[in-house]
Amino acid sequence: MTEERSGKKKTQVSFTIRDEKETRHHSGVSSIVYDPGLDRVHSAGRDGIIRTWSVAKGQIRFCHTMEHHTDWVNGIILTSHGKNIMSGSNDCTVKLWNAQKGFVMSTLRTHKDYVRALAYSKEKETVASAGFDRSIYLWDVQTLTALTATKNTVTTAALTGSKNSIYSLAMSPDGNTLVSGSTEKVLRVWDTRRYTKTMKLKGHMDNVKALCLNFDGSQCLSGSSDGTIKLWVLGQQQCILTIRCHTQGVWALAAPESFHFVISGGKDCRIMYTDLRISSCISTLLALESHPILSLCLSPDLTMVWVGTTDSTIKAWGLPSGDEDGSEEYSHEPPLIEIEGVPAIKQFAILSNKRHILTKDTKGNVQLYDALMAIKVEDLGQVDFEEEIRTRTSQVFIPSWFTVGLHTAMVTIHLAQDENIDCLGSWVSAKDQNLVCDDSDADQKVNLGRLLLQALFESGRFSTNPGHKFFSIPGHTPVYITGEQGGKTMYRFLVRDAVGEAERSCLSEAIPQWVFEQIMEEYNQPPKFVKILFFLTPHSMNGGKSLKRERLFANDFISMRKVMEHVLEKMDEENPQSTTGSVISSGTDAPAEEKVRLYCLDTLLSPDMDLRTVKHFYWKGPGDLVLTYSILKPERLSL
Repeated sequence: MTEERSGKKKTQVSFTIRDEKETRHHSGVSSIVYDPGLDRVHSAGRDGIIRTWSVAKGQIRFCHTMEHHTDWVNGIILTSHGKNIMSGSNDCTVKLWNAQKGFVMSTLRTHKDYVRALAYSKEKETVASAGFDRSIYLWDVQTLTALTATKNTVTTAALTGSKNSIYSLAMSPDGNTLVSGSTEKVLRVWDTRRYTKTMKLKGHMDNVKALCLNFDGSQCLSGSSDGTIKLWVLGQQQCILTIRCHTQGVWALAAPESFHFVISGGKDCRIMYTDLRISSCISTLLALESHPILSLCLSPDLTMVWVGTTDSTIKAWGLPSGDEDGSEEYSHEPPLIEIEGVPAIKQFAILSNKRHILTKDTKGNVQLYDALMAIKVEDLGQVDFEEEIRTRTSQVFIPSWFTVGLHTAMVTIHLAQDENIDCLGSWVSAKDQNLVCDDSDADQKVNLGRLLLQALFESGRFSTNPGHKFFSIPGHTPVYITGEQGGKTMYRFLVRDAVGEAERSCLSEAIPQWVFEQIMEEYNQPPKFVKILFFLTPHSMNGGKSLKRERLFANDFISMRKVMEHVLEKMDEENPQSTTGSVISSGTDAPAEEKVRLYCLDTLLSPDMDLRTVKHFYWKGPGDLVLTYSILKPERLSL
């Protein structure tokens, strides 16, 4: 195998099992923005999807989703007077969207690691992006919206000098001042006109997770994992106020440009309102969420704050009017608006047939999924998860050929060929998998990974013998091809969209060689059968003349019945005239299991058991598998 080919084998194909319309968040809501022109809320989540809601007159109506990211969406920014959205994600990309129609316009792949923060200048229509690669990039929104299919290249310079991963950004309305926060525990201030760092502000004792700038960029609010909020005067390079109203890390801030108050939230689940107009800076507990707070967004009229947490539900809480005195009392008022999410899947078990998956969500609901057909089979309700696993487990061994990820709180199946797992290593009976009728005569063997790959790429017509011979994958299923370096997404498509010439051309560039060999007819290279070396020897209880110890090499899925038939054939070949031979030959219509018994370490084996199951459950020890056999005597045959 060449080095190039070996590298391609580390490329991974993944897909997410999901509903065609995902109208509700499945996991934490990491960013929220409000469009005052259309009375719409846009929310970005850890399920990788951006959702848009109409909230006019307090009535919630789902509008659409924006789907193209393949990992957590960490931040979104509304630009161009509400026409466009820019997003940053753990998939290392920044994307520009048509906010009103919900389609992706361009993808920027400049970042080399997670994109964790975005900031926006509404006067210059400039967006800054930053993340774990320690670089800050500035993007001109008008240039990005002008990109076309033929003119799709954009370049930008980077603000460099950060020593640690960047978690937060803030930009002044005029776009001249940019502030970044990182695990370096400092605020770095940049002049975007000269691409230079102007100052470094020290004071926090932990990661700076949230930043806000006032209307003219002269003051900055910072929230840190050290549990404090600090107010800085940038011209003096000085912290003039430290607010200690949280018991744990501050992860989110929201403040009007006037900075007369600030809303804060974080790990302690407390939403705090702090009045900055008076020297005592009284902090009021607005609400107590049930989960840590990830994002805050003020309504334009400053009457409510939209809150996203590590849970999937979005809530809007009322704010005190400007003339109210601060109070430490919590009113226990319910949220004004609530957009309910879906419970996140937090636990899974791959069943013994290596096809079905049991999952359990945060509310205790159990679901059954089919990895081969990419569907949810059944909602089982709040049943005992462990008992369901025991009930659905049988003593059969099938090699693992896929892995499961719950990173986005949905079931994602990963297919690969590397040192950890072989996607093409599992041959099974089509009849046992219910892929053919039970009354079918032929015991056809199929490779599960090969079938699934052919079905995923079926719409692309890469093969005239696609997976739909047995089944089809739902067309709305998103498929991702991730590369070897850092697991970056090389390509994303929906199963139904692989039919277009442009899509197929891009797919041809992204599909790894090991996948091509399974879906392209010209290769015609089905996976090789997995072989097991074993020894066959007579049992100590065997009377009369027996076969000698035999060294055999067979497919891992052959049944013990086949081994029994082999014993009888060899006995007849070597002892055609012997008494034993005549006994074996008598009653030739009797099945082999009525004439021969097989054992592994003195455990009697079922004739329907296959070789790999015997090795996995009964042999277990080091060295090659040893099977022993005994020939049943005439008197035992008659019983």
